[in-house]
Parts: sequence; C-alpha cells; structure tokens
Amino acid sequence: MPKRNKDLHGSAPGTCDTALLLIDVINDLQFPEAEQLLEFAVPMARRLQALARRARRAGVPIIYINDNFGRWQSNFAAIVEHCLKSPGKKVVDLLRPRRRDYFVLKPKHSAFFSTTLDVLLRYLGTERLIITGIAANICVLFTANDAYMRDFEVLVPRDCVSSNTSEANDYALRQMQTILKADIRPSTEIKLGKK
Repeated sequence: MPKRNKDLHGSAPGTCDTALLLIDVINDLQFPEAEQLLEFAVPMARRLQALARRARRAGVPIIYINDNFGRWQSNFAAIVEHCLKSPGKKVVDLLRPRRRDYFVLKPKHSAFFSTTLDVLLRYLGTERLIITGIAANICVLFTANDAYMRDFEVLVPRDCVSSNTSEANDYALRQMQTILKADIRPSTEIKLGKK
C-alpha cells in the first residue's frame, strides 16, 4: 500500500488545529440588495481584517472560499481583479488575500459542496473552524451546517459576518448558535494559535 503524502505535494506546508474561513468576501456585489449589504459588509470587513491579521501572526491558515460568479474558466487571481473593479471594491481592498493563503472556489452556497475543502482541512489537521464572511443567512449558514455535520468545532464570530439586514443576520446567528452549537463570541475574544 502506498504511503500517504503528508503535505499535498507542498500545497499545505503546515498543520494547525484551527482554520479561518473567509466566505465570499471577494465579491463583486453586483446583485439586487447589494448596496444594502455593502452598508453592513464594510464595517464587518474592517473587523475581519483585524482577525485575519491576528490569525496570520498565530500561524492559523486562512482559506478564502468564493463563488466563481459563473466564470468556470477563471482562477482566483482573476476573480480578485474582477472584484477590484466592482461595487465590492471596498470590501476586497480590506481583505485582499496574501501569498500564503489558500483558495477554494465553490459552485453553490456551502464551502463544502463539490469543493476540495474537506481534503485541504484533513491535510492541515484542522478540528476547529472560524467561519466568517458574506452572507450569514446564506453561505455562512450553509457552510456552518456542513461543518457541524462533519464534527468540526464551529465558531462564527458575530462581528465578522454580515447579511442584507441586521434582522436576517441576527436570526442566522441564533440558528447557528442554537442548532449547530456554534460559538458566536466576538472575534476579539477568540484565542488563536497552533496546538
């Protein structure tokens, strides 16, 4: 029996019990109600920028998980460039990916559905997911649900997710806390670091 490669051919160089997921933050925001979402997304992005900075310093891997906006022949760099010329530019400027960050393109709402995320997390040795991004009541909720079903410890910092309305955001957070046992404490109260 062949020995399993321990590092995804150099693509996952380290291990960490925690990973920070940034869902759909590289976003062109070209859809109905996007202007309304932007009002909540920009302050959220500032807080998420601080959390990502702390995560990088602590050696916690950051995984950007994004829709491909129907561009099946694109790559993540092309999506970033596209979004920098869109109404979503303010959020993208704050949350630009770094060279060592990971990228997963998703075809539907959940970060796990038909993506490589499961494999990447297994190689990283991840047990705890900090799930952030847009929108709490859709893609963040679906991702948290799938993470919970896979027995990950789920954290959804309430100050690092946004939705079109504060009511929708609060309802989604209550659902994740109650049904999925998610820890929704603010990002500033989350301890980061490798085991």
